[in-house]
Amino acid sequence: MRRRRGTDRRGTDRRGTDRRGTDRRGPGPAGTRGGAERYPRTARVNQVLQEVIAEELERLVDADDRLRMTTVTSVATEPDLRHAVVFVDSLSEERRAALDDRRVHLQAAIARQVRLKRTPRLSFQADPAVASGERVESMLRRLRHGRASAADEEGEDG
Repeated sequence: MRRRRGTDRRGTDRRGTDRRGTDRRGPGPAGTRGGAERYPRTARVNQVLQEVIAEELERLVDADDRLRMTTVTSVATEPDLRHAVVFVDSLSEERRAALDDRRVHLQAAIARQVRLKRTPRLSFQADPAVASGERVESMLRRLRHGRASAADEEGEDG
């Protein structure tokens, strides 16, 4: 078996990269190529998409009042970047219809502003974290109200 000049038996050069420039050394120190502490690409893409969509929704509020007070809480992109789920704070039927109407416009804004191999197809969902937070708040209110009424009853008896 012939090796390329300047490479070891695995086909990597002295720097540890193969012919395609891919790092073959495995995990290295944080912040270096192939490091274990790298920031995942999908997380970076999610953050950028969230910013672009939020800015574009601010611009669209003037044209469509149904989008007023819409907050993009997060974006979840599939690793192949073909689909992305946009999580919003609350999603009424009216707001869902407005977002579906403006989906193509939002995808075009992403294509203009972000350099990606393909623009993901957007879908919209209500953020489950917001709903669970509201449930926790209502439980706390009930507990607080229960304690206040118990304290009032003790005050009347004493």
